[in-house]
Amino acid sequence: MNIKINTTLLIMTAVVIMASCELSENENTAKKETVINFSDKELISRGKYLVTVNACHDCHSPKIMTANGPELDTTRLLSGHPKDQALAPIVKTQDWILFNNTLTAAVGPWGVSYAANLTPDDTGIGNWKYEQFETALRKGKYKGLENNRMLLPPMPWQMFRNMTDEDLQAIFAYLKSLPKVDNLVPMPIAPDKI
Repeated sequence: MNIKINTTLLIMTAVVIMASCELSENENTAKKETVINFSDKELISRGKYLVTVNACHDCHSPKIMTANGPELDTTRLLSGHPKDQALAPIVKTQDWILFNNTLTAAVGPWGVSYAANLTPDDTGIGNWKYEQFETALRKGKYKGLENNRMLLPPMPWQMFRNMTDEDLQAIFAYLKSLPKVDNLVPMPIAPDKI
């Protein structure tokens, strides 16, 4: 009788262990596949909020100069430094970080950097997958590609990497919902080329 009970308990234990292993494998597969529903109004609304409070417009949206100072150019929101906007003579400095009049270009010890186009156009993040966006903000990699150069200042990716997965997904969904703006941002200028 004891042998029968022990055998039954052993079989039941094996079934439970196998079932839990299969469940764990399914959970890992689900975690690897990031699917974002871009029509989810709540997700997009959360992303818009996060983009606004995290000051993404400060650098990534061109400005129009008014009597009250720079204001967002609502026709080019989050489209980065305008490709046709020439910079004034650049002041090379080791002691200051300087911005142009639209706050979309900056100069400092790293050289000159330009704010990226974050719209879903092909000149922006149009062909990016979420994983690229996550790599850009978590690891500071240009275009979200592991083998690319690091993002340049003043992009504060070191702060943004602390956002939750849900926050990054919401921001990405919001950016993908924006109108496309065709704007191929210039490449950075190295310090020795200024």
